[in-house]
Amino acid sequence: METLECVLQYPFARLQKEQFAMKGRWNEDFFHNDNPIVLELGCGKGEYAVGLARRFPDKNYIGIDCKGARMWTGAKEATAEGITNVAFLRTDIELINHFFAPGEVSEIWITFPDPQMKKVRKRLTGTRFLALYRQLLANNGNVHLKTDSPFLYTYTDALVKANGFNTDINTSDLYGSGIADDILEIKTYYERQWLSRGLTIKYIKFHLPSSGELIEPDIEIEEDTYRSFSRGYIQCPQLIDEKQHNKE
Repeated sequence: METLECVLQYPFARLQKEQFAMKGRWNEDFFHNDNPIVLELGCGKGEYAVGLARRFPDKNYIGIDCKGARMWTGAKEATAEGITNVAFLRTDIELINHFFAPGEVSEIWITFPDPQMKKVRKRLTGTRFLALYRQLLANNGNVHLKTDSPFLYTYTDALVKANGFNTDINTSDLYGSGIADDILEIKTYYERQWLSRGLTIKYIKFHLPSSGELIEPDIEIEEDTYRSFSRGYIQCPQLIDEKQHNKE
């Protein structure tokens, strides 16, 4: 990872020792252009960040994740192809306000995060994180959520409505809706797995205003059945039902 020029590694311990010098200066010091900056939070292998960078050379993309082993895949691919409008920042998402100045980011993508069904404060579309995004996102900047999780989709849909956010797209079945385009059809490793198992992909694109009270939705949500299994044993609900039926 340290040999790849598109990768910056800043764990909390490093931030305690030194400030991030490029905060507010990503365009000048790293990308060397004035193009909009777009973040992918929890980028995993970096498929989305790299895919977007290929399609839109007039924007700069930064994939953020704390797991270097996954991120290495996208960073290596971008380096091999000579893609210069993508970077990878290895750090915790909770720390992103240390890396970007107010209004420096134009859009945020959240692609297939853990739905955190038990912990509201850890949901990447929850009010705690929205308040964090406000510290760096342009006023009414776009926030995109792509998820396989019915729980997280239902929660985010309710949150968006409770707060009166303007919404461009909101669908519980992206590829069955007819609205999927060149951007949305970029598929991550896990997305391809979930689609092969019969799960639908949900997508919400909304605008986040820079001010105003943020409200958590008052709603009871049924938990995702397949999420009771480990990440390496993801199954769709109907397969779980079949397995249970066979045991009986």
